[in-house]
Amino acid sequence: MRIFKFGGASVNSTAAVRNMAAIVQKYYGQPLVIVVSAMGKTTNRLEQLVPGVRPMAEHPLMLEELRNYHLQIISELFSNPDHPVYQDFDRLFAQLAQQSAQTPTHYNYDYDQTVCFGELLSTTIISHYLNYIGLENLWVDVRQIICTNHNYREGIVDFALTQEAARKFIAAHQNTTTFITQGFIAGTSDGHTTTLGREGSDYSAAILSYCLDADRMTIWKDVPGFLNADPKYFTDTVKIEEIPYNEAIELAYYGASVIHPKTVKPIQNKNIMLDIKSFVTPEAEGSKIGPFDTIRPLTPLYIVKQNQTLLSILPKDFSFIAEDNLQTIFAALARLNIRVNLMQNTALSFSLCIDDNPLLLSQLRDHLQQQFHLRYNRGLKLITIRYYTQEIIDKIVAGRPVLLQQRTRTTAQLIIQ
Repeated sequence: MRIFKFGGASVNSTAAVRNMAAIVQKYYGQPLVIVVSAMGKTTNRLEQLVPGVRPMAEHPLMLEELRNYHLQIISELFSNPDHPVYQDFDRLFAQLAQQSAQTPTHYNYDYDQTVCFGELLSTTIISHYLNYIGLENLWVDVRQIICTNHNYREGIVDFALTQEAARKFIAAHQNTTTFITQGFIAGTSDGHTTTLGREGSDYSAAILSYCLDADRMTIWKDVPGFLNADPKYFTDTVKIEEIPYNEAIELAYYGASVIHPKTVKPIQNKNIMLDIKSFVTPEAEGSKIGPFDTIRPLTPLYIVKQNQTLLSILPKDFSFIAEDNLQTIFAALARLNIRVNLMQNTALSFSLCIDDNPLLLSQLRDHLQQQFHLRYNRGLKLITIRYYTQEIIDKIVAGRPVLLQQRTRTTAQLIIQ
């Protein structure tokens, strides 16, 4: 069994879907589970349709744009205007329109019930297309397989239940070799949709790799492999040939965009090799994450997180930032499911760097402002440098003010404007 994961960039157009199908065709006939993300930037658009995020009056236009984007791809893939894909698409899109019109309840819950339609739409289109060109496959609703708790926007996977469901499903379809399913989304035991964290399709593939004892997992990207830096921000990037599991976990935790932070642990636990390959040049070697001793080649690695907020929290009374205050702060962060990218405390303040989400920042402020003074800077960058030197740091900073800095023996993190 092999597990493939195709991200949004690999299915963002008619040509991209055809290219993906050409890759699948080379492996067709082998046991294959294909995990697919939403098309292009669909998830970004769906985030604006979460009830309460934007005025309801703006929804019809946003829905129409999203509908037309998908229908354009469908019309170019299928020559028959009566193909069943149109009926399935209309059904899902009607459900999306109904969900976006709901009265806001809890943001994290509303988020998951809304953004899941990106993956449901993309996999429906792709499954129909592969069948259309002779690559027989079975569409699978992953919400019936991957089971999580009710921690919306970052569901915690029940691996025992998920493994049981995955193996039963495969056993019940022994004559099927190719399965198409969704990344990023999952379900609770009582039928609610959850998600696994932004960009969580990699994690979905890793979960299924673990549960199905996959021989190998492959992530198909628009880059030639695991690069030492994002080519959007750095020139002269270096492709890493081999990355040890533990090193990949560290890099993903710091925000490396190539893989989701939770991806590596499930495959490490079963010693499954992970390939990162280019869907542009699928025959190229790519990069491997596996049981290696060290990174090859050993070179500085750069990770940039944009749109960051630096929040400083200070007690209003005469207390220090000690365990009781930290407990209050972390309880509020956990309640809102806000991930901390960097933290630092002194006797009188606690500073943390988080992704800039105005709605969640406002809710966090409401939770904390009675007990604490809050100060924050927005629109910042968090830059992580693994295997740094002072010369590298000076070059990166380039005279700009550093609002917060942390260093270990191998890693430096800088928050700059």
